Amino acid sequence: MLKELIIAIQSYIQAHHFIVRHKLWKWILIPGILYTLLFVTGMYYFGQTSSDFIAWMTLKTGLRNWIDELSSSFIGFLFVFGTALLWLVLMLLYFSLFKYLFLILGSPLFAYLSEKTASIIEGKDYPFSFKQLGKDIIRGISIALRNSVWQTVYLLAILLLSLIPLIGWLTPILAILVECYYYGFSMLDYSMERQKKTPAESIFYIGHHKGLALGNGIIFYMMHILPVIGWILAPAYAVVAATLSIYPAGTKK
Repeated sequence: MLKELIIAIQSYIQAHHFIVRHKLWKWILIPGILYTLLFVTGMYYFGQTSSDFIAWMTLKTGLRNWIDELSSSFIGFLFVFGTALLWLVLMLLYFSLFKYLFLILGSPLFAYLSEKTASIIEGKDYPFSFKQLGKDIIRGISIALRNSVWQTVYLLAILLLSLIPLIGWLTPILAILVECYYYGFSMLDYSMERQKKTPAESIFYIGHHKGLALGNGIIFYMMHILPVIGWILAPAYAVVAATLSIYPAGTKK
């Protein structure tokens, strides 16, 4: 798995050189700018909603009044830290739902970009077909919905763990790793579909190459540390990197 993680991470560097060499910028910037606008708008409104929900929940349950009556600085610290973690997990849940919505909306472009990358690597053209494009869109949507359901189940379980003192402190990391895996899964599936693998075969293959999916998702997340530029580049770079990661190093042009 460690080897696959390294391959997936190195694929982002290769993706950058690949995009520059083959002048794929228009397929990078258009979805990237749209993604950034939707991402920023959603983060703002969901962040406000999450804060209001946590404040309402602590007052409704009487937890806030109980903490105030204890007058303990240590308990107060645990309470503040716990609510901050809960807010972070809720934001991760939003990011998860937003990400899958964008994957569904952008599936035609992502499928084409993966196919374009493969055609350059293999030195052959994949004839454009509306019928095949329709299949790609349906496949992308079905995989995105399947992954979103499983990921939501895991995140809800993690959300419950976040309420447990001390143990809950680890939940944001766990939630991010789950997010990374399922996002990388969706990126790799575009290549699986092109290789005529069924969804079941794709799930089996990626399940046995978890490092590729996890590594792809980790770098995707890390790119969000760089405001605006990272947000614009992250989605399409993830597609190209995922496609490159399944080819032997010697075949990548």
